[in-house]
Amino acid sequence: MSVQPLLQQPDRLKARLREVPPEPGCYLMRDGEDRILYIGKAKMLRNRVRSYFQSGSGHGHSPRIRLMVRQVVEIEFIVTDSEAEALALEANLIKQNQPHFNVLLKDDKKYPYLCITWSEPYPRIFITRRRRFRSPLDRFYGPYVDVGLLRRTLALVKRVFPLRQRPQPLYKDRTCLNYNIGRCPGVCQEKISSEDYHRTLRQVAMVFQGRNEELLELLQEQMERYAERLDFESAARVRDQIQGLDTLTADQKMSLGDSSVSRDVIALAADGRVAAVQLFQMRAGKLVGRLGFTANAEGTPAAEEGTGGDLPPSSERREALGRILQTVIEEHYSQVEGVEIPPELLVQHPLPQQALIEEWLSELRGRRVKLAVPQRQQKADLIGLVVRNASYELQRAQRASEQNLLATEDLAQLLELASAPRRIEGFDISHIQGSDAVASQVVFVDGLPAKQHYRKYKIRSSAVRAGHSDDFMSMAEVIRRRFRRWAQAKAEGADLRELRRAAGTALHTGGLNDWPDVVMIDGGKGQLSAVMEALRELNLDQELVVCSLAKQREEVFVPGAREPLESEPDQLGVQLLRRLRDEAHRFAVSFHRQQRGERMTRSRLSDIPGLGPKRIRELLSHFRSIDAIQLASVEALAAAPGMGPALARQVWDYFHPSADEHIDDRPSADEPVTLAAEDADLATRLEPVR
Repeated sequence: MSVQPLLQQPDRLKARLREVPPEPGCYLMRDGEDRILYIGKAKMLRNRVRSYFQSGSGHGHSPRIRLMVRQVVEIEFIVTDSEAEALALEANLIKQNQPHFNVLLKDDKKYPYLCITWSEPYPRIFITRRRRFRSPLDRFYGPYVDVGLLRRTLALVKRVFPLRQRPQPLYKDRTCLNYNIGRCPGVCQEKISSEDYHRTLRQVAMVFQGRNEELLELLQEQMERYAERLDFESAARVRDQIQGLDTLTADQKMSLGDSSVSRDVIALAADGRVAAVQLFQMRAGKLVGRLGFTANAEGTPAAEEGTGGDLPPSSERREALGRILQTVIEEHYSQVEGVEIPPELLVQHPLPQQALIEEWLSELRGRRVKLAVPQRQQKADLIGLVVRNASYELQRAQRASEQNLLATEDLAQLLELASAPRRIEGFDISHIQGSDAVASQVVFVDGLPAKQHYRKYKIRSSAVRAGHSDDFMSMAEVIRRRFRRWAQAKAEGADLRELRRAAGTALHTGGLNDWPDVVMIDGGKGQLSAVMEALRELNLDQELVVCSLAKQREEVFVPGAREPLESEPDQLGVQLLRRLRDEAHRFAVSFHRQQRGERMTRSRLSDIPGLGPKRIRELLSHFRSIDAIQLASVEALAAAPGMGPALARQVWDYFHPSADEHIDDRPSADEPVTLAAEDADLATRLEPVR
């Protein structure tokens, strides 16, 4: 990624704006450190994004937006089917990423959610605009872009299903009118068991998960069973529910359906040379992440001319595309933790070894993983949406592929390689005078960043500490850790050439499918010498192609040479190494800042006697912030995982050194507590939703 803002690169800006499609969707503005500056939505992406950069248009923007535009280095977009879906997606992305320049949706006050308090014996169902910290069993559905429609939907649901109508009983010893007219099952007097009421709520939840058709089928079967038993009164009640759901389905538009299932959706678009693969990560019905991959598609049968995408591809082409999808799946999921694998994967085309991939993913996850090729209804629509986004990425990759090919060929000539390198890895170190030292590993495949292969390292050497840094030792440590498995395989007699030849699959290489064609070190001859010494210890110094790039003059060094290679800073191969170096630096600095922030957060709790690293993690996970722990009562602290009354008292005393020693002198959990004005907002986040 270039670190210069787009406003300083007019040609690149024009080219990027031409790539933005005239369709509804969301756009993401990123800065030189790959941080998301701003997320927006538009009915027509091209016009909206262009408006930020047109000459003279800046005068109509606020100072905040003008400041943001001056920092934009990259623009990404996600295409949706409608403006309403773009609006819901915008809310999800802003709450997930918290961009600095978005001020409207950060606090969750704009779009409403529907909450069901599953943790209660008789759950409540209500609308809220704030997703406050509640029991893990409680669920939020949404966000919904039309609060009026949501209120009408909830009112209709309460007419169709007998539900709890009031947060508190109207009478202590008898039911109210709602029970007499069939609107409430008598929750206040426990006329219905908790299990039966939960069963009714599960049907209601299906409405807000977008599973109306599934619910209608269940109710239809239930009505038929009642009719067979001649229980016509119950059958009529279910019939009325079906009719009410038909009315609801006719005018209801959910943001994203089926919020109970997490899945990854994988699809591609390909020409005769390159394939652009998109992986959408859907968690609880929301798009929380998107990964992009490029793959070699040479030899893939071309699409039929004149079909316009309306006709399905031939069986031969479908098989070839399925092989590409399987390769990407193997590469991606072999590098992630098992908990990151969702229970369901939707793929565009059948995989050559679909049953084997299912078994492999299930083994990695520790639970069953289902692989499906959807053909109709909502899941097929998801595939179609991912395909459209992949098509736009393919157009961009087609324009960049020729330039990247020239760059990799120039790098091969510079380093005297037999062929153009496909996988290039870059390494960098980041610290402040030795404190919080970390390293980054970034990967470019065919000249493009492959972020699914990025890795982070914490420097473990005890010699690297606050006040004492050693970049040479740190770089050598990272290289030893990166190639330790390959060195072990070689020591055990494995044929590295054969492993590299079979690197396209993770199923038959024991996970050793990440051999780089070129390794680039950020630094000069000193860092390069330290790395080569580490590789000699691993007996891999003759196997790897290693170079370093010095910052001052953009000079390229190789092992065994006193002088840098003859090169020009602006030649394509050196520019590729510079992009790799800048990306490695950005990734290392971001990780260092994260580690430094976590250390500063943990340090206050580390001073409390009896709190070890595990209890600190549990406390932060439970309360979400130091401020929340400071505001919590002794009773709330004692209820946290891993805590007890004595330790809770110690924590409370640490944050309140001048307070009275007796708990009884303070208000109880049921009494009001007066807080300072600056703590009022945090206190509302800790309160239950009424």
